[in-house]
Amino acid sequence: MIPPAGSKPHNEERIFLSVALIVALVFGTGFCFLIFSLNSREKAAGNSPPQLIAPDHPRRLADFSLTDRTGRTVTRQDLAGKFLAVDFLFTSCSVTCPVVNRCMAQIQQLTTNQPDVRLVSLTVDPRDDTPEVLAKYGERFGADTNRWLLLTGDKPALYGLISSSFLAQDLNDPFTYMPGNFSHTDRIALVDAQGNVRGYFDGLNPNTAAAVVAEINLLRK
Repeated sequence: MIPPAGSKPHNEERIFLSVALIVALVFGTGFCFLIFSLNSREKAAGNSPPQLIAPDHPRRLADFSLTDRTGRTVTRQDLAGKFLAVDFLFTSCSVTCPVVNRCMAQIQQLTTNQPDVRLVSLTVDPRDDTPEVLAKYGERFGADTNRWLLLTGDKPALYGLISSSFLAQDLNDPFTYMPGNFSHTDRIALVDAQGNVRGYFDGLNPNTAAAVVAEINLLRK
């Protein structure tokens, strides 16, 4: 029996719509689970003091030359002798990055009268996070252009700095949503005045800003 004219396209449309629905359900469920996990994690950390997490191996701030959101060049030498709170972001991230950067904003506020402290945000998506995009993102969090540096640059330079100085890369993880496949991008790294990475704090913990400032005060002594 010859199938009616037009039946094959209709079948293909049904198959396409079914596949699209399944994909939407999978990603929607995953996103909801991520939001639920994030909220549960924040609630669980509500009254617990964050702990300083040691680096996986001794790490130091490497030499670099990057561009901040105003278009100026920033180098390792510009940060010599400063305590640094460093985080990792991409501006299209809508889940963890805003939480971590609200924490960075709190650190900025708590260190207003501490000229030896700088905040540094390194994008992991330099293709999209141009200086202009980072400028708008910084305004969202009230970032002081002189004290909180949002840096971008060539991808090899950025990824080389992040992987050598701060975070490991898991290039075999096909499910990571973070460009560069860096591990623990929700952490805030603390660098001492000599350029040593002292450790990391959980950037999703609501008590982390105070803990970072307290650790800096201890290092000064």
